[in-house]
Amino acid sequence: MSGAGGVVGRVGRIKNGIGIALLAGAVAFGASGCGGSASATSAKGSDAPVAGSTGASTSASASPSASPSPTHPAGPPVQLDSIYPLDNETVGVAQPISIVFTHSVADSARKAVEQALKVTTSTPMTGAWHWFSSRRVDWRPQSFWPSGTKVTINADLNNVGDGNGRWGTHDYHHSFTIGADVETKVSVPGHWMKVYKNGSLIKTMPIDAGSPTFPSWNGTMAVIDKQAEVRMTSCSVGISCDKSSPNYYDLTLPWDVHLTDSGTYVHYSTGDPYPGHSYGSHGCVHLSLSDSEWYYNLVEPGDPVTITGSSRAAVSGDNGYAGFTLSWSDWLSASAAGELPTTTG
Repeated sequence: MSGAGGVVGRVGRIKNGIGIALLAGAVAFGASGCGGSASATSAKGSDAPVAGSTGASTSASASPSASPSPTHPAGPPVQLDSIYPLDNETVGVAQPISIVFTHSVADSARKAVEQALKVTTSTPMTGAWHWFSSRRVDWRPQSFWPSGTKVTINADLNNVGDGNGRWGTHDYHHSFTIGADVETKVSVPGHWMKVYKNGSLIKTMPIDAGSPTFPSWNGTMAVIDKQAEVRMTSCSVGISCDKSSPNYYDLTLPWDVHLTDSGTYVHYSTGDPYPGHSYGSHGCVHLSLSDSEWYYNLVEPGDPVTITGSSRAAVSGDNGYAGFTLSWSDWLSASAAGELPTTTG
């Protein structure tokens, strides 16, 4: 069992058509992560859906600051659907800056837009923007953020065009802080999870990951959010709506740490209560009840979780906030302006 349905617990971020929509106070009910033990005999191959996500999540829509009278041609405005991290939030060392526009940005306008999206950091570093679609662009440093870094994103879009007849009429500003360096490494074949804080190993725990036919994603995923309880159903993620199927489930499970929009979680499952020896899910990572509660209380949004040894491909960089799965050269391949040093301040 493993899967998704409505969500019970904290509100969190919700998905829209192009990425993560940060809608204040929104709660979504739909597909959510993984649960108990998967049947290897009835699954349909490694491309079957692992899970969809729904954890409900909170966020703030991007709000503009005051701007001068426009000097651009008349036309509809360039606006942001969202900026994440939220203003004044503290996030982990793998959290990219993620911006979603309300309308498409043309290829011809992307360099000017990137140059208008100015990143200031308390520690000098090099980073770059990466376009996941015509509406979503993320920024990350070449390596994980140093813990304690103060970051400001100044989206100085006033009078900047999107190449499709829209012009910026506002500037947007968010400041946030990089918190403790908490990194998690998961070995699928080794059935272990190791948690490091400030580079030192603080705990090793037994785990079970996805089955050979419903494998977990490989790659580095930043924690999206966490919820004390999530209801998970196989029907909502297209695994099975047939109650007689060995892959059918409808479970409410505790201590859920959300990793991908497609529904990957680290959590406890009643169908796999003593992990460390087998394959336990449709793609999630299972911990024991006590370990899952400990882990839930430790990690925060933006903390990196790196899964290795699975038969599945690397997670897409926009499946949640998995930008650090991409190599630096791959990241730069979808940047119009290329790598740039941050402004220090």
